[in-house]
Amino acid sequence: MTAAIAGPAAGSYDEALERLHRTGPEFAGWLSNHGPMAVEALARRGAGTAVSAWTDDYLGQLDDLPRGRFPIADDGWSDPLGDPTRTGDWVDFFRRQVRQHPWQQVVGTWWPRLLPGIAAGATHGVIRLGHALRAARTDPTEPRVDEIAHALAYWAARFQPVPLIRPQGTLGVGDALLAVPPIPDRSKGIRHRLRQLGEAPGWAHHATQAAGPTSAEDVPAALARLVDATVAAYPRIAHGNATMLVHAATAPNAVQLALPSLPQVRWLDAYAAAWTATSAVVAAYRPDVLAPAEQRSSRDPGAEEVWDLAVADGGEHIVKLADTALDVWSRTGDERALRAIETAIRLGA
Repeated sequence: MTAAIAGPAAGSYDEALERLHRTGPEFAGWLSNHGPMAVEALARRGAGTAVSAWTDDYLGQLDDLPRGRFPIADDGWSDPLGDPTRTGDWVDFFRRQVRQHPWQQVVGTWWPRLLPGIAAGATHGVIRLGHALRAARTDPTEPRVDEIAHALAYWAARFQPVPLIRPQGTLGVGDALLAVPPIPDRSKGIRHRLRQLGEAPGWAHHATQAAGPTSAEDVPAALARLVDATVAAYPRIAHGNATMLVHAATAPNAVQLALPSLPQVRWLDAYAAAWTATSAVVAAYRPDVLAPAEQRSSRDPGAEEVWDLAVADGGEHIVKLADTALDVWSRTGDERALRAIETAIRLGA
């Protein structure tokens, strides 16, 4: 159920990417195009036969790919960083970069430039890149390398810096996550909410108290623990905003997916950004009162059946969370990972 994309699924996945690359990274205003992320998860988990039909259904709501207007020079990238009106220019720029240089080199150059803006597009920039890198490492076909360019372009166009937090304490990440204090004003969307983080009472101090890795070698295991804890927490916090809180888990998972494509010298910063993204999204959307912890019974569906339910639902956030949560379940056997998928389906994430 978690094999690398191969066989017929590989063809349908690459074909879906080619179709999706004719669309923009956003539609209907600020909504993120989840197509490339969802089809990668579907194909990877053996649902490749569903990719074409899923793509057919999803394409109808998407906008065309924005056209480039003013080419971005190799040494002139700083001014248009974070300017969504330059999205078409960023796509052209990064497609040129991955044709002129090895994609690994492009990612290595741009990861540290973009990492302070990990909140870009409600964290969808890094999430899209993580899925793209996982697929390209398996088989760097032209559509998959192109997807890396599109992901980097979206991240650059929606770049939104947040104060990066380096956890230096002893508090377990699960306990730290459930105790993240909320931001003061939750009346508007995520950009408004994230802009409050620097002034949110106690947020930075609390986030610093979490335990984190002390060396690069510790980062892979620490990232796994962060993703595990966030997925386990989802059933207790999802009623705050079932859709947005999916990203508290899928953003650090995307960093985990990107890690093998990054030089080790970047790993500690990557963890700090992953923890920052998770704690920021939780602060922005957590409910005031946690839901009670529930136990699954022996009559509840198992992992394969839960995945089938997620595929049948077809919701882009549900598919992405299920992909992440099933990795957690395979790694830990924690039944809360399956409960997280069920919760997302029940709440219509």
